[in-house]
Amino acid sequence: MRGCPMSAPPSKWLRLTCAAEYIVSGLTSHVLFHGFLRALPPLGHIAQHCSHGLWYLPCSKSILTHVIYEAPVRVRGVAVQPNPVFFVDLAIVFLAAVAGGTLARMAGQPLILGYVLGGIAIGPFTPGPTISEPHAFELFADIGVILLMFSIGLEFSIKDLARVRWVALAGGLLGILLSIGLAVAMGSLIGWPIMQSIVIGAVTSIASTMVLVRLLVDRGELRSVHGRIMIGIVLVEDVAVVAMTVLMPALGEFDSGRLLLIGQALVKAVLILVPLGYLGAKVIPYILTHVARTQNQELFLLVTLAISLGTAAVTQAVGLSLALGAFLAGLIISASEYAHETLARLLSLRDAFVALFFVTIGILIDPRIIVENLALLAAMIGLIVAGKFLIRAGIVRLSGYSWVTAILVGIGLTQVGEFSFVLIQTARSAGHIGSELYNATLAASLITILINAALVRYVPGWIGRKRLVRAQLDTSPWPPEGELLHQHVVVCGFGRVGNSLGKALEAFNLPYVVIDRNPDTIRRLQGRGTPCLYGDASHRELLVKAGTADASLIIVALPEIDSAALAVGRMRDLSPKVPILARVHGSAEAERLSALGVTEVIQPDVETSATLIRHSLSWFGIPKDRILDYVEQYRRSMETKRQSS
Repeated sequence: MRGCPMSAPPSKWLRLTCAAEYIVSGLTSHVLFHGFLRALPPLGHIAQHCSHGLWYLPCSKSILTHVIYEAPVRVRGVAVQPNPVFFVDLAIVFLAAVAGGTLARMAGQPLILGYVLGGIAIGPFTPGPTISEPHAFELFADIGVILLMFSIGLEFSIKDLARVRWVALAGGLLGILLSIGLAVAMGSLIGWPIMQSIVIGAVTSIASTMVLVRLLVDRGELRSVHGRIMIGIVLVEDVAVVAMTVLMPALGEFDSGRLLLIGQALVKAVLILVPLGYLGAKVIPYILTHVARTQNQELFLLVTLAISLGTAAVTQAVGLSLALGAFLAGLIISASEYAHETLARLLSLRDAFVALFFVTIGILIDPRIIVENLALLAAMIGLIVAGKFLIRAGIVRLSGYSWVTAILVGIGLTQVGEFSFVLIQTARSAGHIGSELYNATLAASLITILINAALVRYVPGWIGRKRLVRAQLDTSPWPPEGELLHQHVVVCGFGRVGNSLGKALEAFNLPYVVIDRNPDTIRRLQGRGTPCLYGDASHRELLVKAGTADASLIIVALPEIDSAALAVGRMRDLSPKVPILARVHGSAEAERLSALGVTEVIQPDVETSATLIRHSLSWFGIPKDRILDYVEQYRRSMETKRQSS
């Protein structure tokens, strides 16, 4: 790492100052600001101290504040200017993601492939534009891991995972052991040293959670049977990585002391995760309820970010993975009525950081390794693709699932990723392997991601679309049991107007679903057994959950025109032909919503005038049919006037 030559430890006063700031700043500053420390060359000695404790973290907050205002920072009396190169690098990284993602989209391939190839293009091993500090983005990429796993936890439930717990344990633990055994057997034939064979088996046994989840989300198969099984397996593998990283340095000199360390790590994991899960289940929904009542969107987003990053930081601090902690936080919130809204607010932010993660992987890959180590690379790819497919598919089939599900699980896990990098780095640091195997692992990761994306895309079509559909079973708690979301009414906004509409729909036995941002309203509807979703009706995820594409009618009764306009635009994207009725205030709002595709707009002032006309004329004994005809003419004239204006 570039930096200042000073190597003396920081003073006691600096330690105390940083510790005090740390308490104020909170755990999340570790992930967010460490990257900025790395990007400021004169602060290298501070970044080096970072690896020895947490006392330094909030110092980065002060540094970042000065960076934002482009003022010099003074560290031990030395003036430090902000490094503009970091922001140039950041722009290059996102431009690479945009270019790669666009090309992948045009080619009909998953976006993650474009992101990885974009990273290779700007990496230090290829000609053309490059970034000066590749490692400065690794912690920002970690945020992508956290947000992705947090969002996956939001979409899952405890029941989802409980249904596949046995096959997940077998597929995870037994799959790792069989993968290591297969690598040792292959190594004995090829002539690999036993240590290298064990390391290769361990590295190739761990699938990439990021790649798997992203592909499942893109294909809409996250809640399918095979999707739940694969998520369960990779979560078991994440926990197994903890034991393997402890065990890896002791290979060849295994003793009871190392066994004790492994046992201590696993016991510590249980002692941390169980109380954390219980406490979170009690506290987090309570916090979200009070935040939701403020109806402040920014505060709600910040609280959910703090929960996801904070939980991930806690699990990492005790030696577990960031992904596991973030998933646990999402799983806790998934049991509450705020899961859909939380997910909708995080999607854009999550996708940006996920793209950065895959670009970072591409930056680390040296294409020359593919040519220099073809034999080793081919063997690793064979173990990852063919070996893992046979092992995982066999375990799932023996667990009682159909061949279709077994095949889909097998192909979904035919890749390696982020945790394999952790294991290979541990083995390299322990002196068990050389740089050629380390670099070959990075290259194998890219190639297997490419192969895996193609398999996941095309294999379902090969085994028959009808059988795939039968194999997929959504056990989501939404829609509620007994409720068929078809030809129903979607009511967006359940204030006074929406409540009156609901009573009318119930009186005529017309099924409806409510979307509303008031948590008290949602709780009241849940108590009545009315299907409802908490959140903003302009969010695409909520509209999909509410079944707008299959609705017979959508009613927009939102008080704010901006929210209503955004919601209508999203509705028309999802369901172009479903009629939409909307309440507006004034002709300008009516014109705006009509232009967006609203079938009919209702103006309270026009309807109030029509009602007054009808009641006034009835006092004079005018026949009812003549009054109704006149009122209808009045409405048409107002509509004509609005359109002409």
